[in-house]
Amino acid sequence: MIEKILKKNIEITSLSNYKTKAFTKYYYEINSINDLEKLSSIYNFSKSNNLWFLIIWWWTNMLFAFDTYDWVIIKNNLRWWTYNKETKILTSYTNELITDIAKWLEYDFWQKLWHRFIWLPWSIWWAIFWNAWCFWLEIENNFSTCQVYDLKTWQVVNLWKKDMDFSYRNSIIKKNKDLFIISSEFDLSYLSEKYSSDVDNLDFRENKQPKWNSCWSFFKNPSREFSAWFLIESVWLKGYKLWTAYFSDLHSNFLMSEINGSYKDLLSLISLAKEKVYNKFNLNLEPEVRIIYNNNK
Repeated sequence: MIEKILKKNIEITSLSNYKTKAFTKYYYEINSINDLEKLSSIYNFSKSNNLWFLIIWWWTNMLFAFDTYDWVIIKNNLRWWTYNKETKILTSYTNELITDIAKWLEYDFWQKLWHRFIWLPWSIWWAIFWNAWCFWLEIENNFSTCQVYDLKTWQVVNLWKKDMDFSYRNSIIKKNKDLFIISSEFDLSYLSEKYSSDVDNLDFRENKQPKWNSCWSFFKNPSREFSAWFLIESVWLKGYKLWTAYFSDLHSNFLMSEINGSYKDLLSLISLAKEKVYNKFNLNLEPEVRIIYNNNK
């Protein structure tokens, strides 16, 4: 019985960077390729019992907006990567941290193409899911292909760059929840960026971004002319605190939570920021952090 494979009533507080207390009714971890067969069974169990199904990974850029998730959460633990110095092809399982890979590439292989991704706190999966961006360098720029497990068909398929439908903070993986990325390849033989940048990202992340309980930049930039941090500062919310939630006084687009903070406080402050920005600029702030409600797929 698949119910015996799933753990029940598991605390998942540590799986969101906000660290708001949260539990899930059903839980399972993918630790090897051999677990994919069980993943399909769990997926079918979820569908047949009208249970929603959520896959998460290392350093999740998510806000858990619930006390208990009444459905199924799958944690991806697949980790391993390799780099070919001759072809300059990077191959990685999707739970590897992009910051770790970027540092090893630079220090061990003198490959500095991903320098801007050092200290970017996302897994490879999340970087593909959101088409991660850092000072005009996007993950799609060097993406070649990924190996994907289709939960509906139980088939392993390759998706190429043309299949990924990359756009600003978007990809086919975000749109299709039935695709589980196993691994991905990147061609690091060339630099491709929308705009050049000479920002010292190490200094920026160390001295101009806050630490502790946050998911880093919270809102998308509505345009190049109107960045989210500028809009938040313009409505006097930089450093503003609402119960256990606050916008950092170091970087105004960092939504922060106190230790033992409440997701309800975070949601209230999000709503306040969106309302104030819309009233003053007629612009809609959209989160780039994924908010997971108890009725979310």
